[in-house]
Amino acid sequence: MEAIPQMTPRFLLLSVAALALLAGCSDVEDHDHDHDHDHEVITTVTLTFTAQASGDEVVATWADPEDDGSPVIDDIQLLDSEDYDLVVSFSNELEDPEEDITPEIARESEEHQLFFIGSAVTGPAGTGSSAVVTHAYDDADSDGNPVGLSNTITTDAVGSGVMTVVLRHLPFEDGSSIKTGTLADDVAEGGIDALPGASDVEVDFDLEVL
Repeated sequence: MEAIPQMTPRFLLLSVAALALLAGCSDVEDHDHDHDHDHEVITTVTLTFTAQASGDEVVATWADPEDDGSPVIDDIQLLDSEDYDLVVSFSNELEDPEEDITPEIARESEEHQLFFIGSAVTGPAGTGSSAVVTHAYDDADSDGNPVGLSNTITTDAVGSGVMTVVLRHLPFEDGSSIKTGTLADDVAEGGIDALPGASDVEVDFDLEVL
């Protein structure tokens, strides 16, 4: 497998003097906010399915380019006669030119994992009630734990349902990783809320197997 490499309201309570003191101590390291990704905006999620036999591509995008809560979402249509390699990418269309966030997620793969759930999906995290595809991870971070930027999708039956794609941020705590190899199992048993960290992205796609 391929190895992938806010301020809160309480700060408003600081006095002007305290703020000046903080400004004078700018060389103090903040170990809880080491990565710029914590502040990135993701407006677009792109799923690229490549048929393993024919090489044909199916591209589906969830896009909210104005970041105003009004996304445009493509439906996913796959063939029951094909299985697919799935690559997931992320971008910020508010930037000019558009910023590709995917390489940053790959670099910080020990702090991120994607999960594929919803009624249409079975797999490590998915227990879909009307599943028509099976998801499998096809990448790993430096610790051997799955990431989810590269995947395999096996079509199981003709039908339709929802595929939910979740990008979870799992930051280090006290210098230790909170990401483990069993997080997908935790989602399967207890849902996304069973995970540590917080979701950077959680989007739904209508998926149909023809």
